Amino acid sequence: MIKLSAGEVAQIIDAQLVGDASVIATGSVETDSRLISAGGIFVAKPGEVTDGHLFVAAAWDKGAVIAIVEHQVEVPIVQLIVSDSVKALGLLAKFVIAEVRSKGLLQIVGVTGSNGKTTTKNMLREILSKFGPTVAPEESFNNEVGAPYSMLKIDESTRYLVVEYGAAGLGSIKYLTDFCKPDLAIELKVGLAHAGEFGGIENTQKIKAELVQALDESDVALLNFDDTRCLAMKDSTKAKIVGFSVAANSDYRATEVKLSITGTSFILNTPNGSHQVKLNILGEHHVYNALAALGAADQLGLELKVAIKAVEEMQLAERWRMQLLTRADGLALINDAYNASPDSMKAALYTLAELGRQTGRKTVAVLGHMAELGQFEADEHDAIGRLVVRLNIDQLVVVGNSAKLIHMAACLEGSWDGESQFFEEASEATAYLRGMLKGDEIVLVKSSKSANLRYLGDELAEDQA
Repeated sequence: MIKLSAGEVAQIIDAQLVGDASVIATGSVETDSRLISAGGIFVAKPGEVTDGHLFVAAAWDKGAVIAIVEHQVEVPIVQLIVSDSVKALGLLAKFVIAEVRSKGLLQIVGVTGSNGKTTTKNMLREILSKFGPTVAPEESFNNEVGAPYSMLKIDESTRYLVVEYGAAGLGSIKYLTDFCKPDLAIELKVGLAHAGEFGGIENTQKIKAELVQALDESDVALLNFDDTRCLAMKDSTKAKIVGFSVAANSDYRATEVKLSITGTSFILNTPNGSHQVKLNILGEHHVYNALAALGAADQLGLELKVAIKAVEEMQLAERWRMQLLTRADGLALINDAYNASPDSMKAALYTLAELGRQTGRKTVAVLGHMAELGQFEADEHDAIGRLVVRLNIDQLVVVGNSAKLIHMAACLEGSWDGESQFFEEASEATAYLRGMLKGDEIVLVKSSKSANLRYLGDELAEDQA
C-alpha cells in the first residue's frame, strides 16, 4: 500500500471524514482486525456472520490509524464514513493501481477460468518473483472484496501484480476490470463450476469473457485453444490473441505429456523453440496451468528457462490441491478436497486411474459433494459414479448425503458388486478406511470445500503405519 493521508483517502472514496485529515496511513489495508499492523487502514465490512464495526476498537488497539466505516463508532480513530465499505475498498484499489502504474513499472496479469485459477496464479507468483517484486493473492481472494484487498498490497516498488478474477454473476468480472484492467489476461477454461448459480454454462462463458472484453489493442489475451468456449472469445476482444493447448495447434503447446507418481512432465513447444518441463505437481490437467503461466512469462519478455525452473521447483500447487502425502507404510494419498467441479473431479479420477495402471497398486477414491451445480447436480454426480467404475478404480467411498448419487450410480453399473461404500458422516468413512487400508494403495480424496473431506485426507495421511 502506498502512503496516503486520511484526507486523501476520504477524497478518493468520497467519504465523510471524522477526525484529523493529516493522519498518514503507512501500513496495510485490512478487513480482518487481527491482521492490522501499525499505521494500517481497517475496513469495517458488514458480514453474514458478524459485523466489522464491532472490531474497530480491536483494530485501533493493534495500531490502525484510519477506519473506513458505514456508520460512526465510539472509538478514538480517524473515521471515513461511506455508504458501502466494499465499494470504497474498490475505489481505493483503483486509485492505488493508477498511481503505481503512472510510475511506468507495474504490469498486471489477470487469470480467470472455471478451474485452475489458483494453481496458475501460484505458478505466476513463483515465476514473476524471479524477475521483480510481485504481488499475488493468497488463497482464492478473487471476488469484490478479496481482489481489491489483494491489489492494495502493491506499492511503488511492485513490478508485477497477479489478479484472480472470480465470477459471481453477470457483470462481476467487469466490475473488477473497471478498476484493474490487466495487460495480459489468461482464460483457462469454461466449465460447469458455478453453472447452477449462473443459470447455465452459456452464462458462465459470458461472465468469463468480460475479462478479455476489457483489454485494449496493446494487451494480450492468452486463451486455451483446446476449450471451444475460450477459443470463441477471440472474437470478443481487441487484444492480441495467443493460444496454449495440448491437442490443438497453438503458440504454446504441450506434447509428450507423461504422468507419474512423482509428477508430470511434457515438452513445451513455443514459437522460439522447445523445452523439457518436469512438474512436481500431479495431474495432466495441471499441464494447462503451466502452459498458461509459462506462456504469460514469455509474452512479458521474460527468460523462459528461468520461468521453467521456477515452476519445476514448486512442490505442490497449494495445500489440498492434488497434494501428494506419503505415509511411512507406503500409502500414497492425494488430497484434492479444496474444491470440486465435474471437470476437476474427472481430471483427478483419470489421474488416479493412470497412476494405478502404472504402479499396479490398488486405487481408492474417497469422494464428496460437488457444490453449486444447481439443475446439473443430479446428472453430474451420477456421471461421476459411473466414471469411477468405467475407469476400473478398485474402491469407492462416498461421504455425505448430498453426494449419495455418486454411490448409487456406481452401484448401478453391472460390473460392480460391493466396491462402493456410502457413509453419511466423514468420521464413519475415516473409521472404515482405517480398517481397510493396508498401505499399498493410492487414495484420492476429492470434494468441494464445503464437504470438509480435506480434513479426512489429512487424518488418514497422518495415521501411523
